[in-house]
Amino acid sequence: MQIRTKTEIMTEIGVKFNCNWIKEKPLHTKWIKELNHWRDVLYNSKLIGAYENGIGYGNLSVRFDQQHFIISGTATGNYKQLSAKHYAKVTDYDLTENSLTSLGPIKASAESLTHAAIYEHDSSINAVIHVHHLGLWGKLLNKVPTTNDSIEYGTTAMAFEIFRLFEETNLSEQKIFVMAGHKEGIVVFGKNLTEAGAIILNELNNFHVDK
Repeated sequence: MQIRTKTEIMTEIGVKFNCNWIKEKPLHTKWIKELNHWRDVLYNSKLIGAYENGIGYGNLSVRFDQQHFIISGTATGNYKQLSAKHYAKVTDYDLTENSLTSLGPIKASAESLTHAAIYEHDSSINAVIHVHHLGLWGKLLNKVPTTNDSIEYGTTAMAFEIFRLFEETNLSEQKIFVMAGHKEGIVVFGKNLTEAGAIILNELNNFHVDK
């Protein structure tokens, strides 16, 4: 995997939304058990983690109810394993105002608006995973639904670009898309984490077979 400089990544990863963070105690462990299982799988597959310079990448979430979702917190890629203190619950968001409210011991991931847009589009989607993998990103670029390369991740523009992909491509069936303007970034989703996780692991296995 290509390693970028800290300056390059820090320029890119700054939280791009207005985050109203309400600091609260960690969520009950029952809400994060499956999240932690799949986070371990993705971390061990190097789809979530940190670059050599310490900058983390990747995140995952599950729907809490129709209006809320739980997501891994910002800058948690550095940790080999997560606990309840590393997750936040997004309780409100406004795509047009580029803002959201999250509760918990940590701020929500910078990708939270991307997750929000996916959940908003389809109530049957209950899990979203965002990973980084340069080789797989290159292989899938423009082969699966792909965002415009002028659109940055974690922005209102990205959220509305996801709506466009749902309308103009077969994203609902493929359940995977590539962020052309966010090098290495790939997003999958499904009715649960098992389905979403299986999609990205299958793509990763095929990538290794094809090499």
